[in-house]
Amino acid sequence: QVQLEESGGGLVQAGGSLRLSCAASGRTFSSYAMGWFRQAPGKGREIVVGISWNGGRTYYADSVKGRFTISRDNAKNTVYLQMNSLKPEDTAVYYCAAVRYGDIEHLSTADYWGQGTQVTVSS
Repeated sequence: QVQLEESGGGLVQAGGSLRLSCAASGRTFSSYAMGWFRQAPGKGREIVVGISWNGGRTYYADSVKGRFTISRDNAKNTVYLQMNSLKPEDTAVYYCAAVRYGDIEHLSTADYWGQGTQVTVSS
């Protein structure tokens, strides 16, 4: 099995920054497409960012383009989400996800999910 554990969430003021980390344990992490989803209060879960297994392809939701950056360090079995210029609309629980054999297009049906980390942006 692969287990994902998120960290780095917290409370920040609008315009601030946070960096989320997703640490993976288990096999074959280096070949997994990875991504981040979020779920705001009273809303459904939406995809935020994705990255292919080798980092060659990325996906960003329109709402976060230019503000968020996804990266991965396969040697450390870790994926990062750098969030800059945060807005109150970014407030949500953020979930890390992994696809074993598919690519970023398949993240919505990810094989593995983390427990989530809360991000709160005050106005």
